Amino acid sequence: MIKQFGLIGNPLTHSFSKKYFTDKFEKENIFNCIYDLYPLEHINQLPELIANTPNLCGLNVTIPYKESVIPFLNDLDETAKVVAAVNCIKIVSSTNNQFPILKGYNTDVIGFKQSIKPFLETQHERALILGTGGAAKAVAYVLKDIGIDYYFVKRSNSLVSKTEQQLNNVFTYQELSEYIINSFKLIINTTPVGMYPNIGNSPEIPYQFISTSHLLYDLVYNPIETEFLKKAKHQGASAVNGLSMLHQQAEAAWRIWNS
Repeated sequence: MIKQFGLIGNPLTHSFSKKYFTDKFEKENIFNCIYDLYPLEHINQLPELIANTPNLCGLNVTIPYKESVIPFLNDLDETAKVVAAVNCIKIVSSTNNQFPILKGYNTDVIGFKQSIKPFLETQHERALILGTGGAAKAVAYVLKDIGIDYYFVKRSNSLVSKTEQQLNNVFTYQELSEYIINSFKLIINTTPVGMYPNIGNSPEIPYQFISTSHLLYDLVYNPIETEFLKKAKHQGASAVNGLSMLHQQAEAAWRIWNS
């Protein structure tokens, strides 16, 4: 039987996941697995996808469904429960052969932790997390685990999400002063701003206050060097993209699907 895996989200034109897993299957001589992209206009289409793809064994989840997918799952692992966001789903046939069991995991936590640790230095004791979505939650979980204080940075308009309304440790982009930027030497972009095809965009922070002691990390990996990272390097800061995180979380997902 051919085992099917894939990625859900909208849009998916930015994703390297299909290429990553296709290359992995070829290099490791895995002949009974394929990986496809499943763009969903709305998360309500997930049950139809599951019903129409009986050989589907696992899914990755990307923007904008890491939180809204949860009501469609039967179970969550402990990390996903705490983070309240899912980027990996394991699909197992049920005993009565009617509906499969869907369990959610968060491998963003593994990917981010493993990818950022080599770059952390003593001055990176406080972080700004740009964004408040599912990826931001995973980043916050890791930072708390490794002892780094953090504040979220959100939009300053009336159309804020329920998650944003519940946050206490939060700045708006308009509040980011020279003092705040100097006080937070680690800045992590968890938003899709600057992602292909909108590669000329960057989060609206005051880059002129970025220093050589800053580390800027972008979860975006397409393009490899975003405008956010270009501006960081222009200021002499360290800059890291999300490609290593993609690889780490993908391998973690593969282990979950085959456990």
